[in-house]
Amino acid sequence: MKTKVKSFTLNEMVIVMIITAIVAGLAFTVLSLVQRHMWSIQQNFNLNTEFNRLEEALWIDTNNYNAMHYSANENTIKFRTSLDSITYHFQLDYVLRDRDTFHMKIEHKELFFNGEQTSKGKVDAIRLELSKKYKDQQLFIYKISDAKQLMD
Repeated sequence: MKTKVKSFTLNEMVIVMIITAIVAGLAFTVLSLVQRHMWSIQQNFNLNTEFNRLEEALWIDTNNYNAMHYSANENTIKFRTSLDSITYHFQLDYVLRDRDTFHMKIEHKELFFNGEQTSKGKVDAIRLELSKKYKDQQLFIYKISDAKQLMD
């Protein structure tokens, strides 16, 4: 007596394999797109974090130190009090603040004292324009002048 075994035909198996390959291909394509998008979000987050770190450091130092002095020869801004000082070195692709490094390119820098633009000496406001990588963001940091700063 012959018994019939229920099974799939070769055509049915090939169709299932093709559909499985298409679904797997779509899944890997979507995964690749999601990974690229997540990488882009991470890069934006890192850039914004670096920008915010520089802005915060400049605000803190501007308000903690009595005097700000810019040296055009050394391309530095020195914040100082009678007890302490801190220096920002502006390089081509980064800004050094003692042991901190801010990896960002400053496209343009303007310095002000008493509302007038200056190129050296005492400073009470800084305007920094960042590169296109940072979506042309700008920083404007200022210190309200007190009598001690005007006397120095």
